[in-house]
Amino acid sequence: MSNVITFYDIPSKNPGQAWSPNTWKTRYSLNFKGLPYKTVWVEYPDIEALCKKIGAPPTATKADGTPFYTVPAIHDPSTNTVIADSILIADYLDKTYPDTPKLLPPGTHALQHAAINAYLPTGAPVFQFAIPLTHKLLGPGSQGYFRFHREKLFGKTMEDLTPTGPARDEEWAKVKAGFNVVDGWLQAGEGPYFLGKTPAFIDFVIGSRLYWLRQIFTEDSPEYKDIMTWNEGRWATYVEGLKQYESVLI
Repeated sequence: MSNVITFYDIPSKNPGQAWSPNTWKTRYSLNFKGLPYKTVWVEYPDIEALCKKIGAPPTATKADGTPFYTVPAIHDPSTNTVIADSILIADYLDKTYPDTPKLLPPGTHALQHAAINAYLPTGAPVFQFAIPLTHKLLGPGSQGYFRFHREKLFGKTMEDLTPTGPARDEEWAKVKAGFNVVDGWLQAGEGPYFLGKTPAFIDFVIGSRLYWLRQIFTEDSPEYKDIMTWNEGRWATYVEGLKQYESVLI
């Protein structure tokens, strides 16, 4: 087991329950490629110190010019490589383990990068609904950090972020409109996935958001049930197809 990849993820208040749409991109990737790994859980306030300790590079720069550290990150002892950022991890896994299924098949790198950059903004309207529920899912080690930074980002308290009354319906319609955009892309192909019959990294980006919504809303919620009916049930089919890659190895 000494050559097993270490995968760094953010815990929830429920032990062993993975939830993060950012880290699920890498968890899906590892499961898809069939690579053994173990999970190390890292609370939000400890991410920067952990990344510095293991030598994971920053993934962005803060407004004040200081480095910003995030997970997912992995340590692969077989090559003594530490890497952060899900798409960089995907590229590394493809190159290091060429005999496993490809996340970024040859000739699709630019297409998938562009698709990811176009996809991420389509989900912005759901954040006002999802962020307070995510806060409730976190354990005490992360809740304070998450609240402080998300309230600073959105300029509202966690309790005031989700609209109510008629405004809620209007904002929920914007969530659906974002899904409609992505549905149009998928309808243009042979499906059910972005590149055809087999999922690629972009599908795990989309799938990670859907998994996150399933966790925070719960499958029995009106919101999640509503999403599963959109676009002639495409998202229910999409979720079902990706469930085979949802193992949580700890």
